[in-house]
Amino acid sequence: MTDLTTDPYRGVDPATRPPKLSEVPAFASYMATGWGEPDRTPPVVSGAADAAAAHRARLSAAFPGRTLAIAAGRAPVRANDTLYSFRPHTEFVWLSYAAIEDAVLVLTPAGAGHDATLYIPKPAYPSDTDFFASAAHGELWVGAAPSPADWSEALGLDVRTTDELGDVLDDPQTLIAGGFEPPYADRAGGELSHVISQLRAIKDEWEIGQLRHAVDLTVGGFAAVAAELPAALAGRGERWLQGTFDRHARTFGNDVGYATIVGSGKHAPTLHWVRCDGPVSPEETLLLDMGVEATSFYTADVTRTIPTSGEFTPIQREVHDLVEKAHRAGLAEVAPGRPWTAFHHAAMAVIAQGLSDWGLLPVSVDEALSPAGQHHRRWLVCGIGHHLGLDVHDCSALTPVESQSAAMAPGMVLTVEPGLYFHAHDQLVPPELRGIGVRIEQDVLVTPTGAEVLDAALPIDAAGLEAWVEAQRHR
Repeated sequence: MTDLTTDPYRGVDPATRPPKLSEVPAFASYMATGWGEPDRTPPVVSGAADAAAAHRARLSAAFPGRTLAIAAGRAPVRANDTLYSFRPHTEFVWLSYAAIEDAVLVLTPAGAGHDATLYIPKPAYPSDTDFFASAAHGELWVGAAPSPADWSEALGLDVRTTDELGDVLDDPQTLIAGGFEPPYADRAGGELSHVISQLRAIKDEWEIGQLRHAVDLTVGGFAAVAAELPAALAGRGERWLQGTFDRHARTFGNDVGYATIVGSGKHAPTLHWVRCDGPVSPEETLLLDMGVEATSFYTADVTRTIPTSGEFTPIQREVHDLVEKAHRAGLAEVAPGRPWTAFHHAAMAVIAQGLSDWGLLPVSVDEALSPAGQHHRRWLVCGIGHHLGLDVHDCSALTPVESQSAAMAPGMVLTVEPGLYFHAHDQLVPPELRGIGVRIEQDVLVTPTGAEVLDAALPIDAAGLEAWVEAQRHR
């Protein structure tokens, strides 16, 4: 029989474990009495149940006659007996929109489609000694735990406990995906994950609405960060701004969609500057790459580079203007039927020409842009766009051909994010460029007739950003 039993004391130091109390009959009997019923309403976003049902139907059609199992996963260990916050595996989210640790969704063939059953760990209520003895599932430890019936009503599907799961996962014919632990982890992914990524590449109207919401929350987070610039400049630094955005994300959404990047001055060229442990200095640019994950788990991914003093210096503005020119060239190529790589090549051509005009390329523009050259990529080594959705880098199980050579289609949501990154220790650029990093990133919906920028409320031009920064200081 499938065994998904978890350590009931996972995440609890041995010194604080309560097993001996469960062996004291008088105590166990006393603990079972005198409790009212807490609010066990499942946290389900409006419209999520219908969206998940539609997603399951699409997946069912792709695998007629096959049994499918997708796991929510569990919170990873941070250190020793402490855990990170739980965030369900994306593939599980897309098919259920339920945040239940160690849950498994099973699609069983039935007629022309599948029956869906969600298996969740048995919650431990006061009548069960695990109520106080299990740190994994006892309500005294984890808070109010909806029952299978509660979840069934909220999600509109059959919900049972994992002790009823049977041997479905041990059947080698069962396709599995999601956040499985050993011994099933080695079988997870593959064909099932690949198809789920294919299906997720085109967002439905409900998903697009959630992404709009995540972007709107993120724009608000940018404003909150800009309003704290005086405090950051007074000595509180990058981490104060990172904390400001992270607090905003957890207050108005579920969390941040990825580690918030706040890079001042020489830190801005570091692509994933998530340490955020430096000062914020006047007369330098500040690169902000931030995204709110909404309570539905859809995330935004937005970047702007702003002048901390409120005004770009001439050289900073020159770099920013070139990135903006490349960005607009990329945006112009986002449309249905266009190759996915079209916006990449358009933006790169502008970057290469600009670097050549500044005398930085050791070869011609054509040679740099050729597959055998790529010299311009020294200052833009990363890609400049990706799918966006439940994951910041969405649909990751797509093959390279699918992700790079496919045509854009209505319903795709993607980022366009060219930049230029001149490290402070890069001796191939003149001193005035060293320590300048600029990125512009917008979240873009492919529509039937073209494209819609979802974060258009934030300006991307230098003058507009200067005016926006000044406005936030006086909110």
